[in-house]
Amino acid sequence: MRAAAPGPGCPDPSGRPPATRRQATRRQATRKASMTLMISRRGLAGGAVAAAALLRPGAAPAQPAWPSRPVRFVIPYPPGGSTDVVGRLVGQALSEELGQPFVIENRGGATATIGSQLVAQSPPDGYMLLLSNIASHAIAVTLFRSLPYDPVKDFTHIAMLVTTPTILVVNPSFPAKNLADIVRMSKDAPGGLDMASSGSGSSNHLLLVRFAELTGAKLNHIPYRGGGPAMTDVIAGNVPMMSDTLPSALPHLRSGVVRPIAVSGPERSALVPDVPTFREQGIDLINLPWYGLSGPAGMDQAVVRRLSDATRKVLGSAALQARLAELGSMPGLMDPAEYTAYVAAEAQRWAPVVRASGASAE
Repeated sequence: MRAAAPGPGCPDPSGRPPATRRQATRRQATRKASMTLMISRRGLAGGAVAAAALLRPGAAPAQPAWPSRPVRFVIPYPPGGSTDVVGRLVGQALSEELGQPFVIENRGGATATIGSQLVAQSPPDGYMLLLSNIASHAIAVTLFRSLPYDPVKDFTHIAMLVTTPTILVVNPSFPAKNLADIVRMSKDAPGGLDMASSGSGSSNHLLLVRFAELTGAKLNHIPYRGGGPAMTDVIAGNVPMMSDTLPSALPHLRSGVVRPIAVSGPERSALVPDVPTFREQGIDLINLPWYGLSGPAGMDQAVVRRLSDATRKVLGSAALQARLAELGSMPGLMDPAEYTAYVAAEAQRWAPVVRASGASAE
């Protein structure tokens, strides 16, 4: 027969009274709950430690070294102009040096600000870079009332690349032989003379504006979306003349489809030694457009250093220097700090020139 369960007030087989037995049961339950909580806390703590370990430098899975894929290299002008020529040369050299393609992406328009804004708003991972220049990062600051980016704060400036003089060219059928002829003819012609440039507010445009201010020439500015389209119309005779950077104009000068009038450097170019400077023709005017390498703000400094070192190396190569010299360009060789300071200074320097000219892109 089964033993009857202990009744109320009767001790159990262990001899403990019911009240003592209930207390022991509660203590056992409390110990089990505490042990479960400790185990859970240990598990959470272990997970936190593991997570923290993943966040420690060197503990995370190794990331591919930059660059591990192609780099988009934005040139903020259409193909065919001087910016495009210089950008493609440097992009090819960096591609060979860094072992990944630098894919050229032409994004012209709005005085080089469309392509510049694209890069400013891109992730700062080093896979989208910009051929920054005097128009997009110095002139546009004053030219636009509401520029969609800050030329210093919204970019990581990596290296100055090159500077290059501007040259004034005319269609071969145009009768002017020098700057004095252009000034005289512009005053005699009803409505003045048309003169093209690579875009409103470009350094080529402001050269023409300054030329008119210094001489009293009556010029009608005809802006194009880049030096290439402007040169096409000058060659065709649709516009009699234009200012262009020497690298862009040089092939056309050599083929004879345009004729040179003046160069804007402080001295004559060895590539066109027979062409006098503006100063030699009595006009105190110097204009040296520049091009640099920039990315969005916040780029990793290790990537910036690698890019800066690679740029210095390729610009120091005899082969690239010779090629740039053939185009009339000179290496700039500025490091990130120097180039950042230079961009800021250029924006300040061009501000009164733009205001005095009355030029506006809006």
